[in-house]
Amino acid sequence: MQQMNTLYNIIIFKTNVLLFFLKFFNKKIKSFVNQRRDVFNILEKNISNSEKYIWIHVASLGEFEQGLPVFKELKKIYKHHKILLSFFSSSGYEVKKNNDVADLTVYLPIDSCFNSKKFIKIVNPKMAFFVKYEFWPNYLKNLRKNNIPTFLIAGLFRQNHWFFKWYGKSFLKLISSSFTHFFVQNKTSLDLLNKFKISNSSLMGDSRFDRVYSLLNQNNFLKNIDDFIDKKICFVGGSTWLEDESLFINYLKNYPTENIRWIIAPHQINSKKIKEFQNMLNVKSITFSDLKYNNPKNYQILIVDCIGLLVKFYSYANISYVGGAMGNNGLHNVLEPAIFKCPIIIGKNHEKFPEAKEMIDRKGLISVKNQSDFNKALNKLIDDKRLRLEMGQNNFNYIYDNLGATKNVVSFLKNINEK
Repeated sequence: MQQMNTLYNIIIFKTNVLLFFLKFFNKKIKSFVNQRRDVFNILEKNISNSEKYIWIHVASLGEFEQGLPVFKELKKIYKHHKILLSFFSSSGYEVKKNNDVADLTVYLPIDSCFNSKKFIKIVNPKMAFFVKYEFWPNYLKNLRKNNIPTFLIAGLFRQNHWFFKWYGKSFLKLISSSFTHFFVQNKTSLDLLNKFKISNSSLMGDSRFDRVYSLLNQNNFLKNIDDFIDKKICFVGGSTWLEDESLFINYLKNYPTENIRWIIAPHQINSKKIKEFQNMLNVKSITFSDLKYNNPKNYQILIVDCIGLLVKFYSYANISYVGGAMGNNGLHNVLEPAIFKCPIIIGKNHEKFPEAKEMIDRKGLISVKNQSDFNKALNKLIDDKRLRLEMGQNNFNYIYDNLGATKNVVSFLKNINEK
């Protein structure tokens, strides 16, 4: 185990050195380094020794949304504690740096021995929560050294994870001894942990179901969208990449669009790329930012050029497409359109997303392999209103049947407090 720790820390050290030099040549790397430069100053300025903190760490926006129902309950259970929320990715941080859960939101410093020790010393958390896949050896080691209860929320494990291989045994030993309890999403994950004699685990379920169900109670109205749709069928493509958008471009070259309105929300908001996308379309398009200055009824395609509104757009959809799986970027959240009783189309690479398979089995979601598949699936949904309604209801039922993950975590934590 000591050899593994040494190797890991050498890699972290070399990564830090490499990032230092590369930041002068790459804007993204420069941003990554600069974002973490002042974290300790922020912590020291805002955290008092007299305050009790709970530390929550998420990788990005998806993990934040997944854990949000649990985070809200933590605030109710531990009323005399403050919450520190840390992000690894800039996309998650920028969208949620101002949130109503955390008292303080920061970037997570690189997982070096020095950073992890200093971070834990300043924050001195009374509890720590990580979401899904977040396993940072030095942070975990320092949490364990300081006897800080540490929990994994919505853990998802697969047999092919490297730490279940012979060469990952020392790391598996570290995480199994560092976490007080593992709350896992499915029975496969629970059985896998039990197979490796990790018994401090229980079946939680997926709190994303609880999260998306709550979306029905929020205000999803968007100005000018009803006028844009104009009582026609609304197709919403969410978190799309180039591979996904190519399907839309080619479809529009061959099929008329008088009875359908398109709303496309790219995963990456880039004005230059949006313009290039518009130039490849053979129908009139407009960005969401410009919609308020024009007559919405004059356009057939609306391109979303801002972040944070995708869920609201899904609430208008009659048919949805969720991006990421046509290429290798990872399938985005299919539960968000599903809660609005919407049939869903996705790409072919969804093996790592069990909810996609389950929704296919429940006949609420269609996976397409190529342009021909996409054309057939979309035309079928456009022509058959009954099919749209049936698939949408199947998706809603799937979410409803899987509610309750948050309650499972809350019950466990309450029992700990009572002991």
